[in-house]
Amino acid sequence: MIPLSLEEVGRVASGELRRGSGEEITGVTIDSRRVEPGDLFVAVGRGVEFVDEALAAGAAAALLPVDAFAALAGIAREVRGRSSAKVVAVTGSTAKTSTKDILAALCRPHARTVAAEGSQNNEIGLPLTLCRLEPDTEVAVLEMGMRGLGQIAELCEVARPDVGVITSIGPVHLELLGSIERVAQAKAELVAALPPGGVAVVPAAQPDLEPFLTREDIEYYRFGEGGDVALSSYAAQDGRARVKVSAFGRPLTLEFSFSSRYNATNALAALAAYHALGLPLGKAGRGARHVQLSKLRGEEVPLPEGGLLINDCYNANPLSMAAALEHLAERAGDHRRVAVLGDMAELGAGAASYHREVGAAASRAGVDVLLAIGPLARGYVEGARGVPVVRWAPSVEAGLAALRQLLQPGDCVLVKGSRSMGLEAIVEAVAVVPA
Repeated sequence: MIPLSLEEVGRVASGELRRGSGEEITGVTIDSRRVEPGDLFVAVGRGVEFVDEALAAGAAAALLPVDAFAALAGIAREVRGRSSAKVVAVTGSTAKTSTKDILAALCRPHARTVAAEGSQNNEIGLPLTLCRLEPDTEVAVLEMGMRGLGQIAELCEVARPDVGVITSIGPVHLELLGSIERVAQAKAELVAALPPGGVAVVPAAQPDLEPFLTREDIEYYRFGEGGDVALSSYAAQDGRARVKVSAFGRPLTLEFSFSSRYNATNALAALAAYHALGLPLGKAGRGARHVQLSKLRGEEVPLPEGGLLINDCYNANPLSMAAALEHLAERAGDHRRVAVLGDMAELGAGAASYHREVGAAASRAGVDVLLAIGPLARGYVEGARGVPVVRWAPSVEAGLAALRQLLQPGDCVLVKGSRSMGLEAIVEAVAVVPA
């Protein structure tokens, strides 16, 4: 982290500052278990109970803030203001984290890069990422999430991005936003926040977003069919993907360390942002081979007797469900296709119809066994006409019992649902434990 004196911390973050072992801070954490010498421990929520532990672990100081979110934002804003790094912010209805992971991997061989860990994309996670900027950091890749209007604008005020990436617009957070048009409006706050001369990376075919792309003082890079970066061909083998693209008028062939077609699409957005940073397109392959996706996003886990489980249970919405089912179909090959799908949350009044649509997508993907888990998941059953075996379970526990009866040796299994469902418990119960 770009160091700050305790006096400077006190100026930008209101609260009680308890001094520890130093006069300046070289890191910020909200977890007393992760404190290192020189860190500032910011007591968020019940963190006030662990201040003494943090100071004993060598923290330079502990901050008991008046407003934790405002304090973290103030510190991050100060660090950002002292950094010369180019900042990329990634948002979208789907694939924010994976696109961020891909972009960071592309950048690392060519620039000193800091990227958000996992899904650090809110008023806590984004400041913590900015507080990892070092004096020599050249690129920062941030992720921005939202559940309502104004939230991305607030994050942008802290991060001041130079490049903004919108991965997709779709039916998410509809309970609060009410319509896909308002989702687009919320995501487009990122475009509005860019400085003159900045670059907005956006989907080539996203009509809901177009009304918000009216600025004439920034550049627009579009990805997808007909865009500046478009997919020419895709082939996957042995957990890797060979991807051919047309990027800003030149052909590129890249080998990525993932096998999913939907991540090849995410790579298009990442390549556009990589180009916006001025990094060499011809050398993008150096980082492509070393992409490490965050946990619970398409992880492959062995099952008994040659089976495979695709652990994609971090979150779910209609767009990501359809993409995951297509990947299941491609990855399974001649193996039986088993889809274990949990509820999709926060879809508002149209939740039932969205679940039925995903059930129909499972049928089109040639799913052999569909196990629907959760109250809303009954919609999958209603839409899954043509799927040979369909079961519904009200809870994860009941779903696990049903899955044990349905599984056969060699099955290829997709597990996906909203984070609130806790479907990782199913993954942990049926996966092969290494000897």
